[in-house]
Amino acid sequence: MNPCPLCSYQADFFLQDKKRAFYACSQCGLVFANPQSHLMPNLERQRYGRAQRSSKQKQLSQFVLPLLQQISQQQTGRLTGLNFGRVLDEKSQHTIYEAGHVVNQYDPFFAADQSVLTQRYDFVCCYRVFEHFRHPNREWKLLNQLIKPNGWLAVSTPLMTDKALFSKWHYKNNPTHVSFYQQATFEYLASNSDFELLFASKDLVLMQKTSKPDIKRIHI
Repeated sequence: MNPCPLCSYQADFFLQDKKRAFYACSQCGLVFANPQSHLMPNLERQRYGRAQRSSKQKQLSQFVLPLLQQISQQQTGRLTGLNFGRVLDEKSQHTIYEAGHVVNQYDPFFAADQSVLTQRYDFVCCYRVFEHFRHPNREWKLLNQLIKPNGWLAVSTPLMTDKALFSKWHYKNNPTHVSFYQQATFEYLASNSDFELLFASKDLVLMQKTSKPDIKRIHI
């Protein structure tokens, strides 16, 4: 048994493939790779860097720009957001600036400016980032701190819909993907934090932080 890196509950052995062992948590629903199989940082950086290619950049901008437009319809005035875990291309950054908004960027390898993690934001977006979290509990607590009351968290990560199919799921074969989530995982996070889960389906999760943070406490 291994402790779950999200909720600390003792997880059970789940699956062994040709390269890694995986464990499943019955409390929060997270499935995670054996930490001993994590790549060395330099190798992870090489794999992670491939996501900076133009095709991946297009997918990222197609996630962030419509999200920003939708949020701007809910809140008036300039929005300040954080693109967490990826780096937008200059064209998309210019589009956001021209719309009167500001989006800071944090990427542990390619935009590691820690100062942006000391601010608070109207929204944070995480495109294909959650599956890379080796310590999702730590990152989740950070995201709680980064988002203002009534702020938004948008996550793009493929959700497991059937654990019985996990062994054949191509997404688990990427060695940089170490954490895998179900809808129940985000329901657990919402019930133990200041967030309300608004939507969770396929590869999109949308959550909003309550305006009354004293109602709930983070227990994980």
